[in-house]
Amino acid sequence: MTMVTPSGEQWSSRFAFILAAVGAAVGLGNVWKFPYTTGSSGGSAFVLVYLLAVMLVALPILIVELTIGRKGRCSPPESVALVAERNGRSRRWGWIGWLGPLAAFLVLSFYSVIGGWVMAYVPKSMSGAFAAADADAVGAVFGSMLSQPLTMLLWHTVFMALTVIIVSAGVRKGLERVVDMLMPALVLMLFVLVGYALYAGDAASAFTFMCSADFSAITPEVVLAALGQALFSTAVGAGAMMAYGAYLPQSVSIPRVSLIVVLADTFVALMAGLIVFPLVFANGLDPAEGPGLVFVSLPLAFGHMPAGSFFASFFFVLLFFAAITSSISMLEPIVAWARERFAMQRKMSALIAGGLAWGIGLLTILSFNVWSDVHPLDRFATFSGKTMFDLLDYFVSNMLLPLSAMLLALFAGWMMSGASVREELGLRDGPVFRLWQWSARVVAPLAVALVFVTNLA
Repeated sequence: MTMVTPSGEQWSSRFAFILAAVGAAVGLGNVWKFPYTTGSSGGSAFVLVYLLAVMLVALPILIVELTIGRKGRCSPPESVALVAERNGRSRRWGWIGWLGPLAAFLVLSFYSVIGGWVMAYVPKSMSGAFAAADADAVGAVFGSMLSQPLTMLLWHTVFMALTVIIVSAGVRKGLERVVDMLMPALVLMLFVLVGYALYAGDAASAFTFMCSADFSAITPEVVLAALGQALFSTAVGAGAMMAYGAYLPQSVSIPRVSLIVVLADTFVALMAGLIVFPLVFANGLDPAEGPGLVFVSLPLAFGHMPAGSFFASFFFVLLFFAAITSSISMLEPIVAWARERFAMQRKMSALIAGGLAWGIGLLTILSFNVWSDVHPLDRFATFSGKTMFDLLDYFVSNMLLPLSAMLLALFAGWMMSGASVREELGLRDGPVFRLWQWSARVVAPLAVALVFVTNLA
């Protein structure tokens, strides 16, 4: 008998789930963060370690999340509690299922603000705001936007409203319908932009930067950056994949779809690098620019390329598609829990959860202007000079997400019986299962613990 969630919702097919899961993983972490982290972390050395981290750390944890989600068929906290109970463990284990959704909810609050920036850059690009502009002019456009809280509030509100509307429509009519349209469009746009960048930019320098084997450049800092990016990029630890796994048909192979998801996510990240770096090198810009690479350096590059305004707007539409497919996955775990806990209608739970995340997002907006000089934890050296946004980002990225990923891996590896996991994964007690178990019990937790402890140091 095929089990469904208490709400009766389920993905219509394996392909629909894959699109949704890839959409959840593919976001600003791939198109925005991966290129600038690669640029500031040694190029090819970072890419090599990143690929290893995705396969040895992120993939086993993704399998864990989908397994727990489908076995529990509830919101992440309740799924962990139910799975623990069925394996003869205490239901109190359910508390670790809260870490991911809480992290995703907090990420959504500032992710929506950044998504608003992306939306604001579409009309700016279309209007030719970056055409033939110098570095100071492009920087002034970005700085002007950050200095205007009402402008940021408008775009933040629009982005969050779209997220709430999609999630409130349900799994098939909302989440599934949107990713069915946006993910194929995103892939098509990726190919178009890669073709443009390789043709109009410095393709040779980009390939050398990303692909040349320079093992001497692999430092502890590069390894930590790659591990952190692998976790962030694949969305593990955030509860989104566990929530999506609850709607996964029983006939779908979790190991197979997990591999497809991480490969697709990695492919998009590498393609994003092939969009950004040819343009950066062709214009003599610094690939280690940091977070401003997409919002300052790239518009500057587009502004001096043939048909730059058109392709710049094309790029930011692509970035918006990636952002919105991820944002809906961040809201879904909280909505699932609210429906389960308070017997709420989906629309009401989406509106309340989205409204709360929108409100917390105001802290991020004000951190870039009115409260830019407010540093609440200045007395502590680790947090010196950090704004409200910096603190929120630090707490989520360096504490909640790694801790959630590590504990979920340990829970599945040590608290769930091998027979229970094999049944859900459809695997025999052979080399493949032993490899996953070894990764979940030892490799992934140790790697994530390394990132966690180092970030707190």
